[in-house]
Amino acid sequence: MQIKISVRHGHLSEEMQRFIRDKAEKLLHYFERLTMIEVTVDLKKDQKQVEFVVQAEHKHDFVARENHPDLTAAVDLVLDKLALQLRRYKEKIQDHRRTPSAGKVAGTPAAEPSSEE
Repeated sequence: MQIKISVRHGHLSEEMQRFIRDKAEKLLHYFERLTMIEVTVDLKKDQKQVEFVVQAEHKHDFVARENHPDLTAAVDLVLDKLALQLRRYKEKIQDHRRTPSAGKVAGTPAAEPSSEE
């Protein structure tokens, strides 16, 4: 899995980049088939905006963004949103595999041709 971090309007310290990478790697606990995580941090004067774009196998991107004056709080809030999205998706695909197909309904007798003449 690749993690790309880009910054607008400023520079992030190595420590903050390591913090974001460590937090992003924890998303693998929710869904293990992630291929790439792109993190965009916008360092405005009063608000810090953090956006995560997470790519998984066989699925379009999961996107979450959050504004907060504290950068670490913004990262935590974004990761909470993504964890919820990934959990829902994983439950959906697991439930989808367990339910019978729409063509066959359990318990209904097969239609037999009538022999009335």
